[in-house]
Amino acid sequence: MDVREIWRYPIKSIGGERLDVANVTELGIEGDRRWGVRDTHTGNILTARRTPALLMATATVIDGLPLVTTVDGDVIDGSLESMSGSLSDWLGQPVELVAAGDDGGTFENPLDVEREADWKSWTGPAHAFHDSGRTRVSLVSAATLDDRDVRRFRINVVLGGGEESAEDALVGERVRVGSVELSITKPIDRCIMVTRAQPGLPADLDVLKRVIRERSNLMGIGSLVEIAGCLSVGDQLVVNVG
Repeated sequence: MDVREIWRYPIKSIGGERLDVANVTELGIEGDRRWGVRDTHTGNILTARRTPALLMATATVIDGLPLVTTVDGDVIDGSLESMSGSLSDWLGQPVELVAAGDDGGTFENPLDVEREADWKSWTGPAHAFHDSGRTRVSLVSAATLDDRDVRRFRINVVLGGGEESAEDALVGERVRVGSVELSITKPIDRCIMVTRAQPGLPADLDVLKRVIRERSNLMGIGSLVEIAGCLSVGDQLVVNVG
């Protein structure tokens, strides 16, 4: 299998950017989930599970800082403090844009997907706003995605050249992509976020129902970074290294 697409999501739950080359650190793709939008009342890091409007913007990293462009074409940049004010105005609630730190972020997810009720909360890992401490870089094959848009699943690396579900067999293996070595830790379970509307994508609860029906609610695989380095579109994935 080879790398077909690389995606980075600088701000948790805000749309991301497609890259040709990515530096990878122990935290994942450099700049991925580096910042989050925190609710100043609850202290929770907002996600599109609770605040779908976040998906109506995209974020890039410029000179080490995030820049946000809303679906209306408005640009939000500057210091984290000034961006916090602009994001509060855009979302219609008091929030602050924060960098991930030692404590990790607290997130929420509804147990009752169809009614969006029975919310549970948990704390993710430190230093990057990933949902799980066992996933720093996520991967999926284009064959498994089929006609589903990768943006719904927030996956970092799309692989080509393999049959459907070929990536599932990598769980438990150590692989090399470019100069990066990854330990594949787990399949990734999915939540209501994959159903949310994004620019060019309508809200669609059937997306999640289909993943539940066809793949037992699993889409993509998670990994931890064993050796940092660089990966590029076109790099081959090599299994059983290290």
